[in-house]
Amino acid sequence: MNYMKSPFYLSLCGICVFLPLQMAFTQVAAPTDLVAMGYDSHVELQWAPNAEPTVRKYGIYVSEDNSDNFQLVKKINSISTSYIHFTGRKDAAWHYKITAEDNQLNESPFSASVVTETSELSDEALLEMVQAYTFRYFWDFAHPVSGMARERNTTSIVTSGGSGFGLMAILVGIERGFITREQGMTRLQKILDFLERADRFHGVYPHWMNGATGRTVPFSPLDDGADLVETAFLMQGLLTVRAYLDQNTSPEAELQERITALWEAVEWDWFYQNGVLLWHWSPNYDFAINLPVRGYNEALIIYLLAIASPTHSIPAQAYHTGWAGGNYTNGTTFFGITLDIGPLRGGPLFFAHYSFLGFDPRDKKDAYTNYFTHNKKHTLSNRAYCILNTGNFVGYSEECWGLTASDNPFGYLAHEPSPSRDNGTITPTAALSSMPYTPTESLVALKHFYRELGEQLWGVYGFYDAFNLTEDWFATSYLAIDQGPIIGMIENYRTGLLWEYFMQNEEVQPALDAIGFVPDSTDVTSVERLEVEAFELIAYPNPVSDLLEVTSQEDLRDYRLYNTDGRLIQAHEFPSISFKIPVTTLPDGLYLLQARTQDGRLVTRKIIVQH
Repeated sequence: MNYMKSPFYLSLCGICVFLPLQMAFTQVAAPTDLVAMGYDSHVELQWAPNAEPTVRKYGIYVSEDNSDNFQLVKKINSISTSYIHFTGRKDAAWHYKITAEDNQLNESPFSASVVTETSELSDEALLEMVQAYTFRYFWDFAHPVSGMARERNTTSIVTSGGSGFGLMAILVGIERGFITREQGMTRLQKILDFLERADRFHGVYPHWMNGATGRTVPFSPLDDGADLVETAFLMQGLLTVRAYLDQNTSPEAELQERITALWEAVEWDWFYQNGVLLWHWSPNYDFAINLPVRGYNEALIIYLLAIASPTHSIPAQAYHTGWAGGNYTNGTTFFGITLDIGPLRGGPLFFAHYSFLGFDPRDKKDAYTNYFTHNKKHTLSNRAYCILNTGNFVGYSEECWGLTASDNPFGYLAHEPSPSRDNGTITPTAALSSMPYTPTESLVALKHFYRELGEQLWGVYGFYDAFNLTEDWFATSYLAIDQGPIIGMIENYRTGLLWEYFMQNEEVQPALDAIGFVPDSTDVTSVERLEVEAFELIAYPNPVSDLLEVTSQEDLRDYRLYNTDGRLIQAHEFPSISFKIPVTTLPDGLYLLQARTQDGRLVTRKIIVQH
């Protein structure tokens, strides 16, 4: 026997040692401290890491009847000591055991068994669950040195704008009991320590920073300095925190003073050139990028803060000549919805989110629109476009909608209702962050994303960034700028928390007055809802050749038929419960049928005309 090739041969200080066969392997210990938490359609498992350095995988086993018939669900890398088992079933009991496996494929005995149940959650409980999971991105996955939000879940680069959203998430976490107030204050202290030593250019932060050192990480070849828009998102978060803190508590009052110093150091007026704010400045390239901040897009908050600044303000007139000085107004009607401002079809939905995490658009308007009402219309028209689905993408429907900037199978794109900027990618943050504007429709989308697509779409930080069913693609990425609006805007829908505190800052209302904002009623209960139980519209045949017959369960006030450009083709009042629509003169193609009940509720159906 060649002992030199034997697995039981050891060389120790030049001495040959032979081990008995039964001593050759060290038994891998069973994992300990396994716990299981059941939700609506998934279970999350957590356990203590094994001490053995040779452990490479954990095996997840499940039984539905508490018998010895445990089936392997999956083996996962030992870098994680948690697992989400998407059951897809409610009102069921689930029994779990796990094993550890070393690098020689030796598997440990089973852990102790644990049991939990999945049960259907109420709407409020589902919202709480989504917020709790999304909060983890800004808490558990925050950069360990700075506490700042990482740009995405595959990098240590931190982002100034996403960290502004993360600051607001910390407040939600405190109020929701995800963390204690003391934990929140400790994290805020860490973030402020970082921000005070990080790179700034005329008080303005770069888009990306090294999360440990605070040094600038260039966003593009010329973008190696100040980013005014990202800094405004950061300041929006800091000012919301400042108002939330208790000035009668010494440690919190100190944090308020430090935030005020950062806020007052931003030289907005340095970036005000020829009547408009410029997005970038570089110590190496000056204003070479030369990108003016003009609306309408995500950047309304920049002008509000620049005008509100107590130390480096710009003229209030800049709001009109700079921000609204370009192609600001719209006035076109898209699927029966008239958009006062912005791009022809509204643009990506992050326009309705980023500037409105802190700035409360309710009950006020400027010279151009009521922004709450506009954001509601923007969201509804985005949804209507997805329902019509002119690109014939897989999955688009009344419950599967939402176009905004995100990852996609081909890279990254600001998706919007346009054939050139719609490739079949749905981004959950689009619908979920619109919760204050369209709560019924957004909840329908949330339930669909979670209950129907959750096996591929739900992870440790909540919903992954995006999916494209046409390409059979699901992202594995999380992005700070997409996660932040989910938790923040859901909270604004539930309690108005972030709106309440941002608007308490003494600099805000004078700036709004100077701009010309005036009171305007916003009845949040008057949202036309595009899907209501007990109101069903039955249209047949589909595809239709000459005459479309429509039947409803309720008397209808009217119906409207739109083409793929969102233009009204036919309309008729008081059609009653059953009516017929002649389509002989219509070209072949897709149409959107929208019917309205006597009390104003809406429902839609996609119609295919094919002669």
